Amino acid sequence: METLQEFFSFSDPSIIAVTVGAVLLSASSAVVGTFTFLKKKALVGDAVAHSVLPGICLAFILSGTKNPLWLIIGAFVTGWLSLVIIDNITLKTKIKEDTAIALILSVFFGIGILLLTHIQHSGNAAQTGLDSFLFGKAAALVGKDLQVFGIVAIVLLVTVALFFKELKLIAFDASYAKALGLPVKGMDLLLTSLTVLAVVTGIQAVGVVLMAAMLITPAAAARFWTNDVRIMTVLAAIMGGVSGLSGAYVSYVAPAMPTGPWIVMIISAIALTSFFIAPKRGIISRGVQQRRLQRMIMDENLLKELYHLGEKDADIYKARSIEEIVEERFFPKDRLRSSLRRLRREGFITKENGHWRYTEAGRQKGQRVVKLHRLWELYLSKYMKIDPDHVHEDAETIEHIITPELEKRLEKMLEYPEVDPHEEKIPY
Repeated sequence: METLQEFFSFSDPSIIAVTVGAVLLSASSAVVGTFTFLKKKALVGDAVAHSVLPGICLAFILSGTKNPLWLIIGAFVTGWLSLVIIDNITLKTKIKEDTAIALILSVFFGIGILLLTHIQHSGNAAQTGLDSFLFGKAAALVGKDLQVFGIVAIVLLVTVALFFKELKLIAFDASYAKALGLPVKGMDLLLTSLTVLAVVTGIQAVGVVLMAAMLITPAAAARFWTNDVRIMTVLAAIMGGVSGLSGAYVSYVAPAMPTGPWIVMIISAIALTSFFIAPKRGIISRGVQQRRLQRMIMDENLLKELYHLGEKDADIYKARSIEEIVEERFFPKDRLRSSLRRLRREGFITKENGHWRYTEAGRQKGQRVVKLHRLWELYLSKYMKIDPDHVHEDAETIEHIITPELEKRLEKMLEYPEVDPHEEKIPY
């Protein structure tokens, strides 16, 4: 607890520089990464991250210093150039985008390693620490670095805020944006530039190798919590900021622990948690929804078969044994018994002397499922021109998801038919 209080007291200027820098870099990268993620260009971040290394090395060779401004300019030039080359290869050749990304990533990174090796053997004392760009070294951020990277991070956030609607539109439907008269190519160029800048700023904290994770992971995690792009962007920024703050705190508590990798570890943990527990898209939630849907289909199929048995005997409310039901339609015995108990609890059937029969509510529900099944069969046969012998399987699925509104439209479209394609009566 004392360590936590000391950390948040920000009494040490170096702690302030590292913490603020990590939060700004992580949050700004996450915001830009949201649109990269939505455009399904997750690998682009990795390509840019590896392509900035030769730019950093060339900037150092030409300037002779590790001034962050010169390094950013050099990194931006080669990072942006790599994306231009990837786009041109994809558009003008038969090479697919993923192949072009792998090609450019490898070539640029190889050139960067060659230049870095040359610098290390040049005897220039100023090159000390330049290799930290490979794996990141947020703890090396000083006041001067913080000023430059902080300005770039603010530029990124402000630019996204100003062009949010346009970026959102080209991320989802570039053709529609073009039809509206928006400068799609210009906006693509802007997003490309923002992506490169985000990578360039974040690379100081997490390095070339891990930067793609910092760009994409917060957006991927936020996507599990919402369908609203605005909320998703804010969530991604918060998750990125929290991971940056937490990574800086871990490094403060355990100085041997590197800040950058811990930032990535924490955002990955947040993403993994989101994948499982997000209320609508999470794996657990979707598993529960799928199980609930399977139970609903099982219950409705059972009520439907009870109605079919009643039609055959001209006695809808006749009590049926499990054997009779299975003879009409096969159900696994354990699932059948679970469904019968569930329907009984819900008031759709009752049990009398070991046999099962409809309640009035059960009869109405079973009749509606049969009605929807036969209406859909007739629709497929009449309007889709599908042979009556081939409509049953499709109707078996659709009958469970037809809404009351669609049911009314079907009735009106088919002019309230009395029989289905198999000459079976449609109950109303």
